[in-house]
Amino acid sequence: MELSKQGLADKKQWEDAGYFLPQYDRERVAMATKENPFWIHFGAGNIFKAFQANVVQNLLNEGVLDRGLVVAEGYDYEIIEKMNRPHDEYTILVTLKADGSVEKTVVGSVVESCILDSESQEEYGRLKAIFCKDSLQMASFTITEKGYSLVNAKGEIMPAVSADFENGPQAPGSYIGKVAALLYTRYVNGQKPIAMVSMDNCSHNGDKLYAAINAFAKEWTERGLAEKGFYDYINNRDKVSFPWSMIDKITPRPDASVEEILKKDGIQDLDPVITSKNTYVASFVNAEECEYLVIEDAFPNGRPQLEKGGLIFTDRQTVDKVEKMKVCTCLNPLHTALAVYGCLLGYTRISAEMKDEQLSKLVATIGYVEGLPVVVDPGVLDPKEFIDAVLKVRIPNPFMPDTPQRIATDTSQKLAIRFGETIKAYQASGRNLDDLKMIPLVFAGWLRYLMAIDDTGKEFELSPDPLLDTVCPVVEQYKLVAQMGGSVPAKELYEALRSVLENEKIFGVNLYEVGMAERVCDYLSQMLVGPGSIRATLVKYCR
Repeated sequence: MELSKQGLADKKQWEDAGYFLPQYDRERVAMATKENPFWIHFGAGNIFKAFQANVVQNLLNEGVLDRGLVVAEGYDYEIIEKMNRPHDEYTILVTLKADGSVEKTVVGSVVESCILDSESQEEYGRLKAIFCKDSLQMASFTITEKGYSLVNAKGEIMPAVSADFENGPQAPGSYIGKVAALLYTRYVNGQKPIAMVSMDNCSHNGDKLYAAINAFAKEWTERGLAEKGFYDYINNRDKVSFPWSMIDKITPRPDASVEEILKKDGIQDLDPVITSKNTYVASFVNAEECEYLVIEDAFPNGRPQLEKGGLIFTDRQTVDKVEKMKVCTCLNPLHTALAVYGCLLGYTRISAEMKDEQLSKLVATIGYVEGLPVVVDPGVLDPKEFIDAVLKVRIPNPFMPDTPQRIATDTSQKLAIRFGETIKAYQASGRNLDDLKMIPLVFAGWLRYLMAIDDTGKEFELSPDPLLDTVCPVVEQYKLVAQMGGSVPAKELYEALRSVLENEKIFGVNLYEVGMAERVCDYLSQMLVGPGSIRATLVKYCR
């Protein structure tokens, strides 16, 4: 069985093997799409293949849509050259369900792939032609948050961006420069309206995309490299909009266990490709069953009825509320708590932690008892139902190969948003901060984690974090105690850890000023009694 147009001609063998196939005339859909494209997506990664492409497939199957998707890749051209085109744009989506079953779908809604290469007349010319089409309603993006940045880690304009500012929209070299130039093509060919929709997993993502595009429009018009009206076009929401969105779906790297399932079915050419840019790509993608995409309904050229595919369209304020609900209460804090304690207790799968009585109680209390009372209900998604899905379906899913070690990356950058916002909400509403018992237990666990000694006394490697050089020296003196056991009074920790615990950038608040530092130090003191004391502390408080 070959994943290609020719290989899918024998539908029966695929259906007999349990695969759901496209239920539409793909040739007709492809012709209609190429003539009048309505949606082009930048970023041919796993989230797009598992989510947006499958939503469009379902709507094609139901007859809601009569055209498919165009995908463009601007970071790693080999994804298109070595995966999309050899398989005639088909992908296998393997949905990994919490009950242990799998659902296998051949997704064919992507009918054309493009390479964002301004040095190729053929490739870039095709993209320009697409952007000239009256029918084009939106360009969406999953290129990661750093994809919108025009500066390096030092805050300096990147060389490719600087060169594009100077040379104009003719043949830009930077990613966003190329996208801005495509918009300029749309401008000079009739100032046609379009929605530029970031679907990346970052707060206020539309603003990030707008800021990047606007920088090019400003530079080019001020330097006389583009018509002055281009800047006004980008800043006219009736012409070009930059909606906010919130996306949530776990799509891990294609997993070897899933590959084995497909091989047993007789699928050929499943070997993944690692490109020269170190991108790991395969002809299949594995993902969880839960998915959420909430989008600000700002589409100046109209949009299809994507809400029939489960997408939620609303106003900007509601998107913001959904984002805060997820990041500050209903998902991300729970993940971080499991990551910290998972590393300390020797877990290698997040899903396995949900079978741990104390850890399960820890995250349930953080979500339902401490977070839920102060979360702002966005109206379009119920916060309690969201937590229910997270704790009962999503995190326990044994198929999800996510590790606490991966999620523990950059924890110092996450605590302020994932827990600090709840503390602030308690303050703002006049609630008693003493009612927060599990959140300070996570803080104490993180401090204990920084010692890089697990609950058996063995050393482990800390996940990458930009503040390790700042925070680790503060707890260094307690590493031997963590390994061998001993007695460190909470009062000693209260003074010794001041430089960390009063850091509002880490916790979102000064823990001394809000009266939480003492409880954190008390918890930590109990975790330093000796091997097994982390578990003993959890048993004591997570009942």
